[in-house]
Amino acid sequence: MPQVLEFKLPDLGEGLTEAEIVRWLVEVGDVVAIDQPVVEVETAKAMVEVPCPYGGVVTARFGEEGSELPVGAPLLTVAVAVGSDDEGTGPDSGSGSGAGTGSGAGSGEVESSGNVLVGYGTGAPVARRRRVRPAAVTAASPARVPAAPAPTPDPVPDAVPGPVAVVSPLVRKLARQHELDLRQLVGSGPDGLILRADVESAIRALAEGTAAPRPASVPTPEVVAESVSAAVSGPAVQRIPLRGVRGAVADKLARSRREIPDATCWVDADATELMAARSAMNSAGGTAAGPKVSVLALLARICTAALARFPELNSTVDLEAREIVRLPEVHLGFAAQTERGLVVPVVRDAQARNAESIGAEIARLTEAARAGRLTPAELTGGTFTLNNYGVFGVDGSTPIINHPEAAMLGVGRIVPKPWVHQGELAVRQVVQLSLTFDHRVCDGGTAGGFLRYIADCVEQPAVLLRTL
Repeated sequence: MPQVLEFKLPDLGEGLTEAEIVRWLVEVGDVVAIDQPVVEVETAKAMVEVPCPYGGVVTARFGEEGSELPVGAPLLTVAVAVGSDDEGTGPDSGSGSGAGTGSGAGSGEVESSGNVLVGYGTGAPVARRRRVRPAAVTAASPARVPAAPAPTPDPVPDAVPGPVAVVSPLVRKLARQHELDLRQLVGSGPDGLILRADVESAIRALAEGTAAPRPASVPTPEVVAESVSAAVSGPAVQRIPLRGVRGAVADKLARSRREIPDATCWVDADATELMAARSAMNSAGGTAAGPKVSVLALLARICTAALARFPELNSTVDLEAREIVRLPEVHLGFAAQTERGLVVPVVRDAQARNAESIGAEIARLTEAARAGRLTPAELTGGTFTLNNYGVFGVDGSTPIINHPEAAMLGVGRIVPKPWVHQGELAVRQVVQLSLTFDHRVCDGGTAGGFLRYIADCVEQPAVLLRTL
């Protein structure tokens, strides 16, 4: 007989305590295998798929797409096939799970969970389930004698509202985004089922200042006040929760501004020779041709050479000990824009890599970032960040340091500009470089020397030969 097992949100590591449900990968009634991914969640560090340790039939899901769950909260329940003599499956087990005679195995456990099938069941609205007392279940005879009194269900207080007749989690999410109370809507679907069209109609009604469809019951004063306020103010104000990756970035940027006394210096550099060197590296001729090297990879290699000369900028500040901690390895972060916001993947031990190796790792991490598959380890532990905002078509910026690092190099777009070259005016490929640094770890002279070395390598790539 099957046994219902509960799978809880596991500890995802890196000190994370909660996660947002992005997408369910299984439905109620689906058969899942052991270690099959069942839900996609987003933490403050990355988006990951969570595998289920049980194999069986999914009987319930807990949490809607877009909702947050703490670690240890139930995710779903699975009916697992076990032997008939297993503990808790017999009629006299006294477990109170409702798995005795007179009902399907495990059905009592599912009903007692409190929110099974609410919003995730079949197409018809689900009435509130009431748990039958175990004593009444075991006392019922198989013949169902008509003269026997029916078991008395547990009383349900009138103040506890019943489940909302909504099947789709997308409908619930749409209503939540516009702060609509689904209990105040009348569904147009079968048996009053609330459809997406009903929610969209209510949203339009609020925007136009007209009354949305309401049930016969009298709404609470709070609901009336919210509806009147929305109708008077016009279109609803959109509220975007700061959570997940976006929330983590917001917290880190705010902390950086609070704690780090930063300063910025910048310089224009002639990148014509760097672009020519890159073209030569990526030439298809010869047997030594390998993967193409990007401009970002070359700039990253220049950064590692500069940090070897100016180690002050590859450091962090320990506030409690009042110490500057210089770090021996360069774990180079680079800013990557994704659909879910800005993330900073980290190239480990960049000081030991050449331009080709750095470029391959940047390409791999960028692909994983856009697919939402970066692990927390790939997003933490950076010591210096390279920010190529030139991809957005801008020339300069004063970026915020990626706390707890001490500096960030910004790179603008490389565009043809008038430039004095060898005493004559010429059109050259020019780029603006900016360095934002923590003034606690070094003075302007050190920061200026670092940036000037970067510019010299951009203008004359042969300078790098000293460190290769």
